[in-house]
Amino acid sequence: MQNKLALIAGGLLGLVFVVFGLNFFLKFIPIPSPPADSAAAAFMGAMFTTGFLTLVKILEIVGGVLVAIPKTRNFGLLILGPIVVNILFFNILIAPGGWTQPPVILVTVLAAFLLWTAREKFLHLLN
Repeated sequence: MQNKLALIAGGLLGLVFVVFGLNFFLKFIPIPSPPADSAAAAFMGAMFTTGFLTLVKILEIVGGVLVAIPKTRNFGLLILGPIVVNILFFNILIAPGGWTQPPVILVTVLAAFLLWTAREKFLHLLN
């Protein structure tokens, strides 16, 4: 049962990251801009103008594809882990209340579940 849930969770998490990563380049889903004088606008502006956001979006696409494939899921989680943490903390600290948005909750829960299912393999990284 857990294997089937991990398969579904990996597919969903991969789909989310591939879609939103590609959306950065292809602009097929409108994303509202944060208010002009907000901390969120300053943060995103710095990431966009330096090219850092482009790198993050490329990593989202690569990580999303890897997470969707069961044999490469753990490597994909290593790529997406810092991105998921950044998404969560951005929405907690910079865009207060943003952490309650369904996509943020979905990504966090799916990533945490996949990390939990592979915890024995990841614990070896600590030794």
